[in-house]
Amino acid sequence: MRNRLVTIVEGHGEVQSVPLLLRRMAELFYPGRYIDIPRPIRVGRDKFLHDTRGFNRQLTLAAAKTAKSGCVLVLLDADDDCPAQLGPQTQARVAQALPQCPARAVLAHREFESWFIAAADSLAGFRGLPADLIAPDDPERKRDAKGWLGQRMGHYDSRVDQPALTSRFDIALAESRSRSFRKCCSEFRSLMDA
Repeated sequence: MRNRLVTIVEGHGEVQSVPLLLRRMAELFYPGRYIDIPRPIRVGRDKFLHDTRGFNRQLTLAAAKTAKSGCVLVLLDADDDCPAQLGPQTQARVAQALPQCPARAVLAHREFESWFIAAADSLAGFRGLPADLIAPDDPERKRDAKGWLGQRMGHYDSRVDQPALTSRFDIALAESRSRSFRKCCSEFRSLMDA
């Protein structure tokens, strides 16, 4: 079993939020098991995906940080790309770059914040969100998840609000309503069980 998980993320908010999310997932799926999750490597999404040398360099750095007994998770926003297409393409490139290291790529449909929208009911009344907040029927279809949250909170700042919402949203609810979050949970489990 892997006990060290090195991540590559794109946003400033994700630098704090992703380790928090993964620790919460570890507590939920692997109670009592310690998983070392160091500070993520932050990349520019487009440059990372389109610069092959930079892509391979960042993955090599991540693999080096695993201390030869860990694994790597790349977590990016799909933005306007289809995660069902870009996800497998990115995964194939990750696997090619790191053949000796368990590694996975996950793309949040549109934005990381879409996972909060999927579990919006669990965030009702928190950080200025309305007490009667309910998730929309198709939470992953929202184009501007940050804007959706900001409209309901009065203002959304990913550096401050994203970690707070990450600490609170219902993981099981998000997993049941969001295909991309379900994929994230599945890939996390496969890495931890490798």
